[in-house]
Amino acid sequence: MKKEVLIETPYITLGQLLKEESVISTGGQAKWYLQENTVNINDEPDNRRGRKLYPGDTVAVPEAGLFFIRSKQGE
Repeated sequence: MKKEVLIETPYITLGQLLKEESVISTGGQAKWYLQENTVNINDEPDNRRGRKLYPGDTVAVPEAGLFFIRSKQGE
């Protein structure tokens, strides 16, 4: 599944994205989830829940889909 994620702030963290997209139910689960699953950001694996995602970034989450980060104000 491909999904566009619109953000109002300059960036969103990986942990926030996982929670907002209902991949995890609480922010505290992000650390555990990222240890158990390989998440690719712009085709590179990353497991830092605080990783900043900016408009234009692509995030591939196992069994959840592909997310495209976009700004509500436009890039």
